[in-house]
Amino acid sequence: MGKPTGFMEIGRKESGYRPVQERTGDFGEVEQVLNDDDRKAQASRCMDCGVPFCHWGCTVCSKIPEWQDALYHGNYKEAYELLSSTNAFPEFTGRVCPALCEKSCVLNIHNEPVTIRENEAAIVEKAFELGLVEPRIPEIRTGKKVAVIGSGPAGLSVADMLNQFGHTVTVFEADDAVGGLLRYGIPDFKLNKGVIDRRIKLFESEGINFILNTKVGVDISKDEIMKKYDAVCLAVGAMKPRDLPVEGRDAEGIYFAMQFLKQQNQKVRGIKINESERILATGKNVLVIGGGDTGSDCVGTSVRQKAKSVTQIEIMPKPPTNRSENNPWPYWPNTLRTSSSHLEGCERRWSLATKRILTENGKVTGAEVAQVEWKKGDDGRMAMHEVPGTVEVIKAELILLSMGFLSPEHDGLLNDMKLEYDPRGNVKTYDNVDKTSVDKVFACGDAKSGASLVVHAIASGRKTAEHVDSFLMKK
Repeated sequence: MGKPTGFMEIGRKESGYRPVQERTGDFGEVEQVLNDDDRKAQASRCMDCGVPFCHWGCTVCSKIPEWQDALYHGNYKEAYELLSSTNAFPEFTGRVCPALCEKSCVLNIHNEPVTIRENEAAIVEKAFELGLVEPRIPEIRTGKKVAVIGSGPAGLSVADMLNQFGHTVTVFEADDAVGGLLRYGIPDFKLNKGVIDRRIKLFESEGINFILNTKVGVDISKDEIMKKYDAVCLAVGAMKPRDLPVEGRDAEGIYFAMQFLKQQNQKVRGIKINESERILATGKNVLVIGGGDTGSDCVGTSVRQKAKSVTQIEIMPKPPTNRSENNPWPYWPNTLRTSSSHLEGCERRWSLATKRILTENGKVTGAEVAQVEWKKGDDGRMAMHEVPGTVEVIKAELILLSMGFLSPEHDGLLNDMKLEYDPRGNVKTYDNVDKTSVDKVFACGDAKSGASLVVHAIASGRKTAEHVDSFLMKK
């Protein structure tokens, strides 16, 4: 490494967030950036470990020590080439990945990991700034045609690699813009959508064809797709949300998180929203049910819409601040995570179950909740028990359900194709090559594995692309 003693001489320095009062007044990205000298200094902290656990922890197997060294020496071309050799979208993961790599960094033993995620984002932005990112147009075309259904991170990943293999790729997207949940799920304050547009322009110049506002199975028949293309890859995500089957669920003012987030992203994009259908937190007490990243996004969006108050509840116990003995480094730490949105003004509570929704004249007024305990039963499984005498009411005029996703939507294309599903309702694949029960149809990302991280979807798309290529070329 360029500076073997860097980790001993230089402390971890994060770029930090824009001031709360400033960032909550707009939907611009909340994260700031370090200057070039500070960023290189942070890269110098990579300590040339005997075993690079960061590489082990990264789903896309990023060559982290190598591109950290290139960044430290100011060789942005080499750094970007190394970074993009395993991940076509470092500008996405550099913004929204929870940094699995940092949690397994050797320096994280002392809670001072290298700023890997921020360094990644800095490299790709500098590469674009210096004109180092150029279209990679395949020199040879195989004559094989592939349809990719869905343009989220998995769909874009599989499309990119298949195009580089020389196949002719067409991506079908039901929405008016490419990106899937990157576009209409993740708020702009975490991922500016111009970052997506910039990458899509590159893909188009490389030969990938995008067809928007087209729902396969409705606007174009599955039979036409199957006839026209040599292979079909399903990258439709896992968009069936977990519902809350309690009294009062049908009251006005209760929405799934994605209804709320998508509409706000459309608004930021400049799409005209029918005001009678507008979901607004303005002046309301907002209750977010679900403690994950999507719930956090609902919190940040509600704050920017000037909610009166925001409360986020979770049915599971509050995670510990530090690792427990049975959760050692370098594994992912099951500890409390606090997002930029939580820092903007939100009451967080744990071990609360929703018993019923309170209403008045058909509109939601609050939720009746109770504290719960989790105890191991005779079968060894954890079970939830209500704590007597703990029932209370949380006042709310807007309730957002953010309790995760169950599976891909079966109605429509997937059922029409007569695909088989696994016990969890995901598209079933066979032989470890992502083939479905239907000839020449493959599946990747959340559609086959269930809702997960953007980086997992990217990695899945890359692997599926290799399997599709082998199928097409009879390898």
